[in-house]
Amino acid sequence: MTTGKDTAWSATIAVTGATGKQGGATARRLLAGGRRVRALVRDTTTPAAAALAAAGAELAVADFDDPASLEPALAGATALFAVPPVAYGPTNSGAELEFTRGRALADAAAATGIRQVVFTGVASTTGRAFAAPGKRRTEQYLHDWFPLVTVLRPVRFMTNYLGTNGIGLDGIVDGVHRHLFTPDAPLQVIALEDIAEFAALAFEQPERFAGRTLELAGDDLTPVEAAAAISAATGTTVRYEQVTHDQAAALNPEFAEVRQQWDDGHRWRADIEALRVIHPGLRTLADWLAQGGAAAIRAQVLGAP
Repeated sequence: MTTGKDTAWSATIAVTGATGKQGGATARRLLAGGRRVRALVRDTTTPAAAALAAAGAELAVADFDDPASLEPALAGATALFAVPPVAYGPTNSGAELEFTRGRALADAAAATGIRQVVFTGVASTTGRAFAAPGKRRTEQYLHDWFPLVTVLRPVRFMTNYLGTNGIGLDGIVDGVHRHLFTPDAPLQVIALEDIAEFAALAFEQPERFAGRTLELAGDDLTPVEAAAAISAATGTTVRYEQVTHDQAAALNPEFAEVRQQWDDGHRWRADIEALRVIHPGLRTLADWLAQGGAAAIRAQVLGAP
């Protein structure tokens, strides 16, 4: 006898950004849970794509900047994990391009009959800091067109300690972690694996999570406390340094505004204890460091064995 759960587990979930951070973590979690995954990739020959195929994912070629490629890649899937690529420009966040990409994906998904979408964006604050207008417009567009939409809004990734983001912030360089954030104020962070866990829960229980927006975090150490935890876990001294207003402005005018608003108290405030009720295994930074994060920092950032 075939049950509703059997039918759901035989359905295909399309995953965008599958060779990246959130998409990759989600694809691996879904595959580990026995779900059928179609990974949308621009190049099937990359090591990341090959690893997904080896883990059991079906690969489909798609490019957000080539809307005609999206519908064929999504055909036959019943659900979608959506993470349109970030579009940083030299002087702004590229919000219009982000929304254009998100809308193209949504239109293609609707055209192929997909009903459930789990969209991941960025956590909200009480001010304009991290306002993410492109992502917010995409969220609303999805709610307008799909009956089952769950929005995940994660805070800063714990894996950001593993390397710079190409814009002069994050990572650990010469024992220093530099960023916009106030040194002695709590800074929420999240493990990629936990974003994937919440996505998996939404796909497993679509009606329960439909219409919900989850602000995701797993820990809230200050940057100074986090640097101390990393130092203890890696055996190498790491210190935190907040960039100045002028340094932030030189990188991008929007960064200076974010820095000022953060100093003024407009910060992420995910309800970590409520999230832990939904997902009891929610990781702290100490958990992440113990589960491979410290070893990765030693190898990739500090150059130590």
